[in-house]
Amino acid sequence: MSGEAGMPYQSDTSSCSDDSEDRNTIYPAGKYTMEEFVAEHSVLHNLLRRINVKIQAKIKARQGGTSRRRKGFNRRVIERDHGEGHQRLVTDFFSDDPVYDEKIFRTRYRMSRPLLLRIVRALGKWSPYFTKRADICCRQGLSPLQKCTAAIRMLARGSPADAVDEYVQIGTSTAMECLERFAEGVIDMFGGEYLRGPTSVDMQRLLQIGEGYGFPGMLGSIGCMHWEWENCPPKWMRRLNHSDHGFSTFILEAVASQDLWIWHASFNVVGSINDNSVLNQSPLFTEVLKGQAPPVQFSINKSQYDMGYYLADEIYPESTVFVKTIPFPRTEKERLFAKHQEEARKDVQRAFGVLQSRFPIVRGPIRFFQRATLGKILEACVILHNMAVEDEKDMASAYSEPNEASGITVVLPSNFKTGPANCLTNVLQRTATICSQATHVQLRRDLIEHIWQQFGPFGDK
Repeated sequence: MSGEAGMPYQSDTSSCSDDSEDRNTIYPAGKYTMEEFVAEHSVLHNLLRRINVKIQAKIKARQGGTSRRRKGFNRRVIERDHGEGHQRLVTDFFSDDPVYDEKIFRTRYRMSRPLLLRIVRALGKWSPYFTKRADICCRQGLSPLQKCTAAIRMLARGSPADAVDEYVQIGTSTAMECLERFAEGVIDMFGGEYLRGPTSVDMQRLLQIGEGYGFPGMLGSIGCMHWEWENCPPKWMRRLNHSDHGFSTFILEAVASQDLWIWHASFNVVGSINDNSVLNQSPLFTEVLKGQAPPVQFSINKSQYDMGYYLADEIYPESTVFVKTIPFPRTEKERLFAKHQEEARKDVQRAFGVLQSRFPIVRGPIRFFQRATLGKILEACVILHNMAVEDEKDMASAYSEPNEASGITVVLPSNFKTGPANCLTNVLQRTATICSQATHVQLRRDLIEHIWQQFGPFGDK
């Protein structure tokens, strides 16, 4: 009975469910008449047609290159023909038969065409930003040549960002972005090779160059270049003003050799009081203090020395790593030494002059960049300078020949052991060796006598 009673119950439930589903089903014919359905369809069709007309009008306006103002914005949007700008660059400089020859190319880009193309290819691997891409409207964006040209023109001419707009077809904000990213890419891709310290082979060549000058054991000349920062924040103005210049400066400390290669560059100090204050924050002698620098051994006048030195001006301290001129020479020997020291020390000033001539943006005054961006630009300019020097190294190949007639012994071991850098006693001992005034005086006396023997009236030369 219970089974028979359950069957009709299930059947009633099923029939009720079917009836509820029929009642919940919506039929269009029960809600809309055919005339109402056609009317609503026509409204939707007209709306879509108006939207399509507006979209087509915007596309035609973009293709026509017209300028317009965006609704709600005060900035005028200028439509630029990126394809035309790229084709103009290729025709003028990068085609098989360019309008401008290699000499004019070097004048405009401050480097040779193969070197620039090498940089463009490297930046394309570094970031997709330096590849040719299309925007959301399928319009071709700026090419890598346009972006690199805009950055280099700003570096090579010191011109504002909008100066390259008409030729390259690039906006002001985009040009400034290109410059900052270009500097970052150059640092990341080439900084390890072209902003490194000298290796053992490099140091041997530098010692040979110094020996030719009459300064055995010399590793180059050291000096500072000041880059005016016109829009320095007012809260930093008093602390960063340079006493000799009267304005805030961004300082580059560098060591350069005769071939104008910059071996050391430090630009983390802004507006220090003088060049000596920059030296206190310089990483130049970090490896020496850690005991990780290659030992340089040379002898002068039967005196043995175990550390190379740099030619410096009078503001630097009396140290074994600096050889300074004699400001008021009294004897013929001192006058001859001062003449040779001042002539050899011009290498770093020549390097600064070539750097500023090649990239006038670092000649200043700079107005519109943040401090971090200024550091990137200066670092990138030094790297590009060294790359150009290497590209033109045949012009300085004569300086790499050793001077065999000097009779000076220079020993530079290729294998050396690094001392325990974490031992405070060893660091203090090396610091005392560097700061020894007695050794500084003895070294200068030996150099005075050596130069007199070589270049004096009874010398070998």
